[in-house]
Amino acid sequence: MGYPTDATDQEWEIVAPELSRKAPTGRPRTVDLRQVFNAIRYKKKTGCQWDMLPEGFPPKSTVFDYYKKWNEDGSWIRINDILRERVRHALGRDSHPHIAVMDSQSVKTTEAGGDCGFDAGKKYQRSQAPADC
Repeated sequence: MGYPTDATDQEWEIVAPELSRKAPTGRPRTVDLRQVFNAIRYKKKTGCQWDMLPEGFPPKSTVFDYYKKWNEDGSWIRINDILRERVRHALGRDSHPHIAVMDSQSVKTTEAGGDCGFDAGKKYQRSQAPADC
């Protein structure tokens, strides 16, 4: 039984090379990585607890171990980069953006400056400020 969150064949074809990298040592893999990936997508979409993954997915401990491993080794970042590049290319844009827009936060201060200023927590107005300001 499939779920709407399951990866399509086309999606799996894109992410599988990033997730299927074999460790240099250890036992041969016995788990279906596509099912692990589908379980992670299900959990992320539904927001369920790890214990609440439906039957049919690999054991929660296995799914969580792969989720943690892929976070630590940068697999999720690489997948995001690959997908972003494909989407930008499909939209006719350069696959690597060259500009960023940053915003800064405004800071309130007094006209005179110095150590005394506006305290939003106390909601002082100039006329209510202590005499030493």
